Amino acid sequence: MKKYIVTFSICTVLALSSCSDDFIDNSPYTLQVEENFYRTPEDGFKGLVAVYDVLQREGYGGFHLTTEIASDNCYGGFGTSDNNVSLEWDRFQFGSDVEMNDPVWETCYIGIYRSNILLQNLDNIEWGDDTTLRTRYEAEARFLRAYFHFELARMFGEIVPLDHTIGPDEFESPRQPAEVTYALIASDLQFAADNLNDDNYSQPGNINYGRVTKWAASSLLAKAFLFYTNYYGTADLAGVVTKAQATSYINDVVNNSGHNLVDSFSSLWLAASASQAIPYAGEGNTEMVFAIRYNGSGNGDWNLHEGNRFQVNIAPRGGNIGPYAQGWGGATVTPALYNAYQLGDTRRDATIIDFAGESLGFDAEAAGQRQYTGYAWKKFCPITNEAGESVVSANGGDFQIDNYEDYPVIRFSDVLLMAAELNMDSNSGFAQDCLDRVRARAFGDDTHSVPVNADNILNERRLELALEGHRYFDLISKGMTVTAAAINATDMNGEFEVQFRPETLGWFALPQSQVLLSNGAIQQNTGW
Repeated sequence: MKKYIVTFSICTVLALSSCSDDFIDNSPYTLQVEENFYRTPEDGFKGLVAVYDVLQREGYGGFHLTTEIASDNCYGGFGTSDNNVSLEWDRFQFGSDVEMNDPVWETCYIGIYRSNILLQNLDNIEWGDDTTLRTRYEAEARFLRAYFHFELARMFGEIVPLDHTIGPDEFESPRQPAEVTYALIASDLQFAADNLNDDNYSQPGNINYGRVTKWAASSLLAKAFLFYTNYYGTADLAGVVTKAQATSYINDVVNNSGHNLVDSFSSLWLAASASQAIPYAGEGNTEMVFAIRYNGSGNGDWNLHEGNRFQVNIAPRGGNIGPYAQGWGGATVTPALYNAYQLGDTRRDATIIDFAGESLGFDAEAAGQRQYTGYAWKKFCPITNEAGESVVSANGGDFQIDNYEDYPVIRFSDVLLMAAELNMDSNSGFAQDCLDRVRARAFGDDTHSVPVNADNILNERRLELALEGHRYFDLISKGMTVTAAAINATDMNGEFEVQFRPETLGWFALPQSQVLLSNGAIQQNTGW
C-alpha cells in the first residue's frame, strides 16, 4: 500500500501517541490513487479510457512512420537541414541518435502498464450483478495489452512480455523467447474474441466507434497468427492457436461481422476525396474494423494528445499547395510504389500525390525537400479549405498537432486478404472470392482477377494497404531474401541508395538506454 508521511504539531503527536499507528497506512481521503480508486464501474471505465488514450501517441518516431520508411514504399525524406534519423531508418543505420526507436518502446510499455493496472484491479470493483460489464472491460484491456505487445514484438523481435505490473526486483528482467510473448498475445486476443459480443460500431455517429469489438480481436488474432507462423516457420501460434482456429476466426469476420468494403476506395481518405471531388465516406464507415480515433479538440494544447500528430510529418513541405495542407515532407514515396499500380487501378491516385501529374507546381529546392521523388502521401495528408487555408488552422488549431483523420489499424480489405491467405490451401474458392472482392473494388469491374497464391496476395496487400503500416512486416515475415529483393535499391544514386541488412533479421535497434538500464539483462539486437 502507498504510504504518506504527514507532519503534525507536537501536541497533535502527543494526543495521538496512545492510538494505533495504522492511521499512517490508510489511503488518502482527498487523493485518488490506485489503492482507493478502483471501486465502482465508473472507475473501471476511466481506467479503460486511460489505456485507450495511449493509442493516440503516434507521431514522429512512432510505429507507423518508422516502419513505412523502412519498407520499399518510402525514403526518409524531410528537409535538407533536418537530422539524419529518417535517413537511418531508411538505410538500416544506427548512429546519430541511439534513442531513435524509443518512442515506440516507451509508448507500448506505457500502454501495457496501464492495461495491467486495470486488469489487476477489476476484482476490487463492485460490479453488482453486472458481470458482463466486468468481462467486457477485461476483454478490451486484454486486446489492448496484446496490441501493444504485438507492435513491440514485430519491431524488436524478442521483448520483455508483461502480464502484470512489475516491482523493483523485476526492473532488470531479460527478454523472453518470441514464443512466450506470442503465447500471451494469442491468449489475450482469444479471450477478447470469445468474450465480446457481436456489436459492430462502424456506423455513422456511433458513440462506441473506436472501441474494441469481437471482430477487431478476431482480425488481430489472425494477423498475429500469420506474422508469427510465417516469420518463425511454425504450424501454430505459439502452441495456443492452430491454423484451423485462426481461419475460423477470420472467416467469421468475413461472413458475420457486418463489415464490408465501401464502394469507392478514394472515399476512404480525406485528401483523396477532396482532391477528386467525391464524397468522403467519413469516420465510422463500414470498412473500419478497428481504428485509432483522433479529433482537433486540443486547439494548440501540446499537453493533450487528441489530434493526429502523425499527419504533419508526411504532408508536403513548404506550405499549403492545392488541396493539401502543409507539413514536413517526411517519408517521400518511392517511384517503385507509384509504378507498381496497373493502369486503371483507382488506388494509385487515392494513395499517392503526383506533383507533376496534378500540376501542383511544387518547388522542391525552395521548399528544402530532401529526397524529392515527385511523389508524396495522399493517404493521411491534411487538407485545405476553398480559400487554400489549412482546415485545421482555419478552425483555430495547430497544424502540427490538431489534425484529425483516424488511423485505420484494420480495414475490412485487410480482413479479406488475410482470409485469402489462410483459406488458400483448404478452401481455394472462398480464398479466390476474397481476393477478387478487393481487386474488383480497386478497378471498378470484375475483369482483373488474378489467381489466389502467396505472391499475388503479398502484392495485393502492398497495393491495397500501402502507407498504412503493414508493408515492412509483410516483407520480413516472408524471409530476409524476399525483404532484401524488395527493399534494395543499390543501382540508384547516393541520395536514394538503400541496402537492407539481413544480419538484423528484420528487427529494429533497441533504444540504447534500455540496454544500459537493464544492467546486462538485455543485449542489443543482432546486426546493430
